[in-house]
Amino acid sequence: MRRPADRVRHAVSFEVIGLSIITPLAAWVFDKPMSDIGVIAIVGATIATVWNYLYNLGFDHLMVWLRGSVHKTVGIRVVHAIIFETGLLLILLPFIAWQLEIGLWEALVMDISFALFYLVYTFVFNWLYDIVFPIDDARTQDASENAEREGAR
Repeated sequence: MRRPADRVRHAVSFEVIGLSIITPLAAWVFDKPMSDIGVIAIVGATIATVWNYLYNLGFDHLMVWLRGSVHKTVGIRVVHAIIFETGLLLILLPFIAWQLEIGLWEALVMDISFALFYLVYTFVFNWLYDIVFPIDDARTQDASENAEREGAR
């Protein structure tokens, strides 16, 4: 499994790269001031960073418990990204409507657009992150063995 410092690097780099792409793109696509989109992006990124850390920690523990490994197939990566983005969409919807003083329907369309962008981005980023920063198999094996010992008690 990944160590806490690696999880922090993952979450922070994910948000910084994502923000640098989505903020100007969303301001242009939705014809909203960059400052308004910026507020949504910063608050959204803060919430998403915490959600990212906790979600990935829980997901990895679940993977070790269910499969004995944190190795993700393409199918697992797709499910991982969909669950992550669905949770974030539900959290951010009321904030977007309130911040932009728009109706829930318009906020939902905007939120879904953000989610679709981040769905693809999450999949690609995590795949590349695992290539650039591979998980040490010895740590994964140790975590799996510890989980088995704990389960046997």
